[in-house]
Amino acid sequence: MSMPFPPFDPEQPAAGGRRRRAFRGVPLRMLAPNMLTLLALCAGLTSIRMSIEARFDLAIAAIVFAALLDGIDGRVARLLKSSSRFGAELDSLADFVNFGVAPAILLYVWGLNELGSVGWIGGLVYGMCVALRLARFNVALDGPKDPPWKAAFFVGVPAPAGALVVLLPAYLDLLGIPFIREGAPAVLVYQLVIAFLMVSRLPSFSGKTVGNRIPREYVLPVFVAVVIAVALLISFPWLFMALGSLAYLGALPYAFKSHARLKKRYGVPHPQVAGPGHSESSETQSDAAQ
Repeated sequence: MSMPFPPFDPEQPAAGGRRRRAFRGVPLRMLAPNMLTLLALCAGLTSIRMSIEARFDLAIAAIVFAALLDGIDGRVARLLKSSSRFGAELDSLADFVNFGVAPAILLYVWGLNELGSVGWIGGLVYGMCVALRLARFNVALDGPKDPPWKAAFFVGVPAPAGALVVLLPAYLDLLGIPFIREGAPAVLVYQLVIAFLMVSRLPSFSGKTVGNRIPREYVLPVFVAVVIAVALLISFPWLFMALGSLAYLGALPYAFKSHARLKKRYGVPHPQVAGPGHSESSETQSDAAQ
């Protein structure tokens, strides 16, 4: 008797080994990271609904929640040793919805609809730039291995950061700075700038090399800083997000200078082809969103 659904196997084994592995259950740890990714996708889809209903505060909150889940699903996969190419592909598909489609629809319904078709074209360009970025990163997974110092940088602005930064005009509106029709062209230009930054070659800080090892004397201050950040996000969400977006944009020139300095110091050695053990392709599924 055939089963109505094929067995879940994220690694897609060869046909000869499929029957033998069919009797083996899938460990729960293999499902946990993918469940987080699906929860993030649900948050992104909910954001689209909230945007259509003009509940922009909840729409933004859903995107922020999706970004938080996107930041931990890969770490959970590494912790549980359950990374897979299936998870990476699922993560990319979810990120296109969460950080490409949802922000574009939010901005259009919020204010860019004042420009009619021109405003919608801006959303199309933004969404396509997110798709191109994710596709470029997926192709790079099987490409040459970068030197270790490049782990501190992304090529261009990552999709989650771009989605949070592009909503800066909406944060300002929720802070009490009213949106006016005459300001729609400026918002459109800002959206296009963020979109092009995501597909550009401009280096941005990745944060991968930060926090791997924390000196013992800094453990308690880090705890306090995290608590303060969470408290500010809950108490003053729009001010916190607006200042965070401005701080991120202000850090881009510094990232460019740091990248140039490290490139001059270490040079660019001849890349080696990344094998199955390459860190970005096997350690985390969430990196596919970057």
